[in-house]
Amino acid sequence: MQDSFDVTTLIFLALAVFVIWRLRSVLGQKTGTERSPFRPVERNRTEPQAGRGEGDNVVRLPGADRAQAGAAVQTAPRDWRGIAEPGSAVARGLEQVVQVEPAFEPRAFLEGAKGAYEAIVIAFAKGDRKTLRALLSREVCEGFERAISEREKRHETVETTFISIDKAEMVAVEVKNRVAQVTVRFLSNLITATRDAEGKVIDGNAETGVEVPDVWTFARTLGSRDPNWQLVATDAGG
Repeated sequence: MQDSFDVTTLIFLALAVFVIWRLRSVLGQKTGTERSPFRPVERNRTEPQAGRGEGDNVVRLPGADRAQAGAAVQTAPRDWRGIAEPGSAVARGLEQVVQVEPAFEPRAFLEGAKGAYEAIVIAFAKGDRKTLRALLSREVCEGFERAISEREKRHETVETTFISIDKAEMVAVEVKNRVAQVTVRFLSNLITATRDAEGKVIDGNAETGVEVPDVWTFARTLGSRDPNWQLVATDAGG
């Protein structure tokens, strides 16, 4: 009986030791360094932490890096080759314009200025006050209308035909109180003649083109809903 008891006891003890050993090998032992099974404020380690670099103790909000990168692009000097020399007054003026309106494109502006230049010259020759009022500032328009009225009193007519606009270059760009002024020097080739009441040419030439220089200044309030620039000053270019 004693031998049977001892053998049975030994078998159960061996089984108990084996079970305990397996449990410990599977579940492990607490060492005091284990992580809590659930931390609601801790990010998943497989998810990159936005904006946090090595050695950086600040966690930036998502999108902050992109905003900073965009700001860097806007403040970095642009390449105005073909429009303005680097570091020139014109280049600095263009930088002021794009700070308020980043979409401003000087080459597109010059193309528009050439179209406006031709439209205004033709409208003045025809006495088209409606077109002039849409393209000129009030002060400049009043001067143009006075010239047209005086011409009409003398029963004179003007004929103008554009051959080409050979050059349009920015010579000054300024921004004051959000109002941008861009001065453009034009060099055009056109046929123009003024006739009296009898149709006789009294000024210009009705058959031969001439080279005409002009310096015009266009202005617009930056950030306004009205996309149109107006002519605010004219001068005969040299």
